[in-house]
Amino acid sequence: MCVMISAPPAAAPALARGLVAQRLAACVQTLPMTAHYRWRDQIESDEEVLLLCKSPRSRLPALQDWVRAEHPYELPQITALPVEGGLPDYLDWVRAECRPEDQPDEQAEAQSGPATP
Repeated sequence: MCVMISAPPAAAPALARGLVAQRLAACVQTLPMTAHYRWRDQIESDEEVLLLCKSPRSRLPALQDWVRAEHPYELPQITALPVEGGLPDYLDWVRAECRPEDQPDEQAEAQSGPATP
């Protein structure tokens, strides 16, 4: 999936690094932007950073929970778009990098054979 999150410029680097450190995203790209929106009956404009997060669908609930806990906004933008295709090796890498710490790497296990006690 490609998950889009908007954040204030001061918070974006910590959010991006945290998402990768927590294995919720394999990669986060950051792009500066200006957001124009309605909030509490007012039209607002703010400089923001768009975080483009590459993550498997299976990690979306955990990613959303983590962002809600860490994001400075009361109601952060978290929207997810499906990835319909891509370089298979890249998509495999995204899945592997977002594997929870306590889950074995299926590819490494398949190449090396079953783990021995």
